[in-house]
Amino acid sequence: MSTHLSPEGSSAQAAQAYAQGSIENAPPVKIVRLLYQGAIRFIDRADACDARDAGSKFGYWLGRAEDIVVELRLSIEPGPAPEIAESLTDLYLFVEAQMQLARRERSAKPLAGARAVLVKLLEAWSAIDTGKV
Repeated sequence: MSTHLSPEGSSAQAAQAYAQGSIENAPPVKIVRLLYQGAIRFIDRADACDARDAGSKFGYWLGRAEDIVVELRLSIEPGPAPEIAESLTDLYLFVEAQMQLARRERSAKPLAGARAVLVKLLEAWSAIDTGKV
């Protein structure tokens, strides 16, 4: 029995290896940007679901976004700039509260505020990365 992979299989493996390597070797600012982009994408996916339908993926996508925001908050190091760390923590807590409210009310309406904060933070981190600050 042959264990030879098809060209499609080896291409997929190569793409996966490249993607994993590019994340592992990415500068921290890029990783933070990717996390924001992921959280925003998951909020958008939750927003596209019927929040009132118990069978929809609303809770699933919301949970994915929540996981990212919690990780971002927990990774804050207050040492170098405690006042910035405190403000950033407050923003993350606001986002988390909006997502919890959306879950509790089974409504996508509170997600607009959460998304807006994450978009502004992404813009700020993108400016740092490109030197536009």
